Amino acid sequence: VQLQASGGGLVHAGDSLSISCAASGRRTFSAYAMGWFRQAPGKEREFVAAISRTGSNTAYGDSVVEGRFAISRDDDKKTVYLQMSSLKPEDTAVYYCAAKSAAYGFNVFTTESLYDYWGQGTQVTVSS
Repeated sequence: VQLQASGGGLVHAGDSLSISCAASGRRTFSAYAMGWFRQAPGKEREFVAAISRTGSNTAYGDSVVEGRFAISRDDDKKTVYLQMSSLKPEDTAVYYCAAKSAAYGFNVFTTESLYDYWGQGTQVTVSS
């Protein structure tokens, strides 16, 4: 599967922003659990959010997003979304989407090394 993230940009603190990740490839999108990670300058990549194949389960990096972010997926559009609200300057990072071929529909994956495919990233910059 190929992943293309988009929707990043420059916003002000307190604003909302939705980024998306479109998948392409022969295998059906619903075969993949999806995740979002981010990497700020000079820092390691960290987990942000994940959603199971069926969309029934989600997980968030609590220390990271504090209930401000929401992940969702639209299998008809082969797209996963990350809705971000109350953005802070410390949310500034390159956001990456990732896909993992999953045997079960309810599993979510929060560990970077478990993912099979990665998108190129989209830059989100939050000004104070």
